Amino acid sequence: MTTATDREDEKGEQEGTFAHPALFYRDGREYADRTVDFVREGLALGEPVAVAVPGPRLELIGAGLGPDAEDVLLLDMTEAGRNPGRIIPGVLRAFADAHRHARVRIIGEPVWAGRSSVEYPACAQHEALINAAFEGRAATILCPYDETRLDADVLADARITHPTLIAEGRERASDAYDWQAVVDRYNEVLVPAPDASVLSFGSAELPEVHHFAVGRAARLGLGGQRLQDAELAVAELTTNSVVHGGGQGTLWIWAEAGQVVCEVRDRGRLTDPLAGRRPPARGQIGGRGLMLVHYVADLVRLHTAPDGTTVRFYLGL
Repeated sequence: MTTATDREDEKGEQEGTFAHPALFYRDGREYADRTVDFVREGLALGEPVAVAVPGPRLELIGAGLGPDAEDVLLLDMTEAGRNPGRIIPGVLRAFADAHRHARVRIIGEPVWAGRSSVEYPACAQHEALINAAFEGRAATILCPYDETRLDADVLADARITHPTLIAEGRERASDAYDWQAVVDRYNEVLVPAPDASVLSFGSAELPEVHHFAVGRAARLGLGGQRLQDAELAVAELTTNSVVHGGGQGTLWIWAEAGQVVCEVRDRGRLTDPLAGRRPPARGQIGGRGLMLVHYVADLVRLHTAPDGTTVRFYLGL
């Protein structure tokens, strides 16, 4: 049953105009000036403000704000958003949902020069999916991009994933905005490593595939909490394959560049682009499996097509 409180919460979440500008900056001074002005404008309007950017940039903003920094939620994006797939539920929605009846203002910088080519497709899809996740919400999310250190392709994607662009102090509408195109472009086919260990499974083999994956992850170097994270992620993904992916699937696991990589394929298809990124509704039973994987993994990559879905997760050694 939907209560009056539930209806009020839904109304607070849904009513409003969402703004999602990209800020292109060239040096630390410009970065600090633009972001601090953005934060102070929000504070002057009485808006709750959060800043989630890489550590050194966070220090710049904090120093620029001075005592006003006490009124802002400050998060290091290299930790809170290490896996781009958990930024929407764990950072952006978490903050916005904590202030359901107010317009919120957030700075989020998920793309920085240290991101790897393996991580970037997930970053680009994240930036695109913010537009779907916050459609109709009373929120402004500003995303800074370093013009001097990021590749031209990354800056071009920013113009596609953001409806508004800010550069050299001037704001304009993007004539390239088409967030769905970026989601589709980075829905890349994933190919396991040639030396990956592999095991197919159905419902009867779930205990075996869990034991296989945990044992192999341990031999590859995972231990302690990281091994528990692997066990949880494998359990969620393989169970999803049995329940929602045609009753069976295949698991691959291998080591790559200081990480253990695990991949689960099945015949299911993800039709919701926000699957695993949308916090469950109040009282919802189930539907948290992929989100749990996003929370425990350092990176999650997905590929979905009419003939099946692949979910790959990475855990650092």
